[in-house]
Amino acid sequence: MATITAEQVKQLRDKTGAGMMECKAALTEANGNMEEATTLLRKRGLAQAAKRAGRATAQGLIGSYIHMGGRIGVLVEVNCETDFVARTEAFQSLVKEVAMHIAATDPKWVRREDVPAEAVEKEKGIYRAQMEGSGKPAHVLDKIVDGKLNSFYSQFVLVEQPSIRDPNVTVGQMVAEATAKTGENITIGRFARFRVGEAID
Repeated sequence: MATITAEQVKQLRDKTGAGMMECKAALTEANGNMEEATTLLRKRGLAQAAKRAGRATAQGLIGSYIHMGGRIGVLVEVNCETDFVARTEAFQSLVKEVAMHIAATDPKWVRREDVPAEAVEKEKGIYRAQMEGSGKPAHVLDKIVDGKLNSFYSQFVLVEQPSIRDPNVTVGQMVAEATAKTGENITIGRFARFRVGEAID
């Protein structure tokens, strides 16, 4: 059994924002392995975030980000439960991060449920047409279509996009981790992205 030092606990706390006791317990469980302990805390945080998901989020901030010398601009509304959390540095930095992400990746919708049914059907139609004459059975084709649809969501749905800072984490997971750290439900309400000249395109 590895001895857990105060320095290790501090290091894990700085990295994850979790409490001292949680960090110590995770390091003990992971036998001192920092990576494993981080994964354990991340999983627990996501589980806690899922429990908080139904709570009302009427507070928050509207963040902005201007990119490429004023050629791309983003406004995003990120919500939380209290004004206290909205004023914290961690929350403000999350809002900034989400705004920068939107500027870089140009998502079309916040979450899956926001994608219009006709857009989903259009995509499915394209995928089916691509596989016409492949001779594959219907249930196999359906699985392939679902896989391609997931790929479509991860390209155009904000919370399913891989974060520009860490491609192993989606924007949704990033928000869930912030929810775990703050103890409040955090959601992305809406966004608008403007690019100079796009109204003429």
